[in-house]
Amino acid sequence: MTTAAAPIRAKQRPGDRVFSRSAVFAGSMILVTLAAVATFLIVQSIPAIFASREEASLLEADFWSYVGPLVFGTIWAAALALLFAVPISIGIALFISHYAPRRLASVLGYIVDLLAAVPSVVFGLWGIGVLAPAVQPLYSWLVDNMGWFPLFSGPVSGTGRTILTAAMVLAVMVIPIITAICREVFLQTPVLHEEAALALGATRWEMIRMAVLPFGRPGIISAAVLGLGRALGETMAVAMVLSATGAVTFQLLTSVNPSTIAANIALSFPEAYGLNVNVLIATGLILFIVTFAVNAIARWIVARRAEFSGAN
Repeated sequence: MTTAAAPIRAKQRPGDRVFSRSAVFAGSMILVTLAAVATFLIVQSIPAIFASREEASLLEADFWSYVGPLVFGTIWAAALALLFAVPISIGIALFISHYAPRRLASVLGYIVDLLAAVPSVVFGLWGIGVLAPAVQPLYSWLVDNMGWFPLFSGPVSGTGRTILTAAMVLAVMVIPIITAICREVFLQTPVLHEEAALALGATRWEMIRMAVLPFGRPGIISAAVLGLGRALGETMAVAMVLSATGAVTFQLLTSVNPSTIAANIALSFPEAYGLNVNVLIATGLILFIVTFAVNAIARWIVARRAEFSGAN
């Protein structure tokens, strides 16, 4: 009676073992780093969360009344930025992928990628020196002619350094991210789907509407949420452009503007001492949680229809 032969295992080369262990180490370091950052933020934030006004001069009442307006300003500015950036990014991506000649599309793609490498401080200087003075007359016109609408009610800011201007700067900063992802998603649309739509008599726009956009919808959503994560964490540009007062208001054109968590940390940290440092770190923990939640939502949305998404 014969017995089954034992399976022969291929001898692993030293280079394979080194590469495998290096890959495992690199992947585990991501989790270790994330855990270390979260642990630091939590440990340093605990004293501030339960602190009172007498213990930390930054607090007017308690920690939650201090961080609440900052969370509102952070989300409000990022949402306004997405309102500007998403339609423009989709238009640019569609033009590059389906309308522009190949040479022009290559040049435009390179320019969009290059825009993502511009430092945020440069965008901040542009916002202060160019954008804010340029849009201030427009703000005055909106207050004079559309002041009945709550978002455009006055009095108008004399400098143009409002939450709307900061949102425009953020939009310019996140456009390269959203455009790059949308462009790659649109380029992965099956050619058979496009040709079938054209063969049925559809125009190019109808083909895009019926074939390209439905295919790329999860990718568009994930790109928008990733851009939102970028806008939520922006510091220098917002700190330089926005004239913040810490108020909670939806008005876009006045000098009374909410601040953001990242900009508030950058502006307040140099003069912070004692428990005030813990308060600022605790606001950073809130921003960490918000950003982590935004990215988790993006992955969940993409995973729902992974087979239709070019962002995976």
